Amino acid sequence: MFLAGASNLNAKKEWINELNVFPVPDGDTGTNMTMTIMSAAKDVQALPDDVDMATLCKNIYSGAMRGARGNSGVILSQLLRGFTKGCRDYSELDATIIAASFEKAVETAYKAVMKPKEGTILTVAKGASEKASELAKEGATDLGPFFEEIIKYADEVLAKTPEMLPVLKQAGVVDSGGQGLVQVLKGAADFYMGRDVDYKVDEAAATPVSKKQVAAELETDIKFGYCTEFIVLLSKPLNIKQEMDFKAFLESIGDSIVMVADDEICKVHVHSNDPGLAIQRALMYGQLSNMKIDNMRMEHREKLFHENESGEYAEIETEINGAAEATPTYNAGDNIPLKDGTVSSVSSEQEPEVPTEHKEMGFVAVCAGDGLAEIFRGLGVDYVIEGGQTMNPSTADIYDAACKVNADTVFVLPNNKNIILAANQAKVMMEDNESDKKIVVIPTKTVPQGITAAINFIPDIPAEDNEAAMNEAISAVKTGEVTYAVRDTMIDDVTIKQGDYMGIGDSGILGVGSSIDDVTAMMIEKIADDSTELISLYYGSDISEDEANVLSDRISEKFSKCDVEVQYGGQPIYYYIVSAE
Repeated sequence: MFLAGASNLNAKKEWINELNVFPVPDGDTGTNMTMTIMSAAKDVQALPDDVDMATLCKNIYSGAMRGARGNSGVILSQLLRGFTKGCRDYSELDATIIAASFEKAVETAYKAVMKPKEGTILTVAKGASEKASELAKEGATDLGPFFEEIIKYADEVLAKTPEMLPVLKQAGVVDSGGQGLVQVLKGAADFYMGRDVDYKVDEAAATPVSKKQVAAELETDIKFGYCTEFIVLLSKPLNIKQEMDFKAFLESIGDSIVMVADDEICKVHVHSNDPGLAIQRALMYGQLSNMKIDNMRMEHREKLFHENESGEYAEIETEINGAAEATPTYNAGDNIPLKDGTVSSVSSEQEPEVPTEHKEMGFVAVCAGDGLAEIFRGLGVDYVIEGGQTMNPSTADIYDAACKVNADTVFVLPNNKNIILAANQAKVMMEDNESDKKIVVIPTKTVPQGITAAINFIPDIPAEDNEAAMNEAISAVKTGEVTYAVRDTMIDDVTIKQGDYMGIGDSGILGVGSSIDDVTAMMIEKIADDSTELISLYYGSDISEDEANVLSDRISEKFSKCDVEVQYGGQPIYYYIVSAE
């Protein structure tokens, strides 16, 4: 049912993207929710058919949390977290348990949001929960009608969301996150009712290919050369955080990852270019057994295929779940012979990927555009994550980046309001870890706010004082962004036609028109005032330097008492990002 719900959301993601309130190319609610749930679905699909409820629930939540992207994705991950907490201790679910799990889901999600707004995915989830509790108290026993009634009521609540949020009503749409949640519920219920549902989450893996085609593909260059398999004899059971960390690490060094853990062992399969990294990390959790390391570049034809009498390729299956013969157990300090004749030395700790001098405080910033990335690096940011509108980084992306910064405290600059929740979730992940490293999220909603925060950082004062200073500094930054409309709509009582250029400020639409320069100037007039000293123009990938300089001269003439700076941002989507300070 979970896989069917994920698959239905995936099938509807573009439609859900179109429901976003603002008629700009940041319609990514469907994409964010899909990437979040698919992270969990891939883990679930890898489980055996006879998996117990606790393991299933752990894979659903840990996968969703690791892959959570955007506000809608983070909220969905928290709904799944709460729901699985409510049902993980049962082998069979009835209406009463499901209703209690719905209630736990809503409670968990509301706690995760600083200022919950009604008329959103939270409202739809609460409505589904209330209906489930009502039906359970009435003695519902047949789960088919039980599910149908919940979904029917969730749809009714969804239809009322425009009455709760005026911005939805003006745009003539229901809440996109709420619609995404309803599609998950519908997919799950359809599967339960025996309807024809495609619950395979990896379409490419389900597509049959000929053995000749597979052989031909193997002739191409292999990105990761070593196939590494082993079993970790756990010194103690992995908690959810440790399991997520281990999976995230494996994903950072390779692909084709299969990892299944229980209380005593953890089975691992990964393709990478350095098997020693996987081995070293695994030794943090216990001793190793049943190790196999194959050099796929040298041996893939000999190992995977042989010529039969008819000239066709016959596949020789490789067992991932166990080695054909016993292999030795390796401990820290041992030398492990590899297939290519080299030796890998095993240590109990992994060396940092980018050795740098340790410091008290460091930075991670999120932005899109090579120019903006260079600006942040020039301001001392240690790690820049490529992301922003339409490509929100996941919780795991932010957490992994923070781990790579060799500092006790890592300040994270999300630079987008739709990334702040994921950053906060990465902070929680770090707090749950045994590491002394600390993540501090500076809630920057725009790139100019992030740049201002970095400028106001003082290395010689404590982290707490820097946090306060940066938060105060970003509150004085006014930002505007110029993009284009993808459909006709009305926002903030402003009529917008498809193809219009729009200036979007911190609190809404600041200008609409058919000229990029006119809209930008109109927007700046509304964010600049008598106290403004500096106006900064960051021009995007679709604007030339000459065009930006022409606009700069126009702005300088209008605001003669202000300094006007022009910098290359290289950002997609937004022709200009502007700040007034």
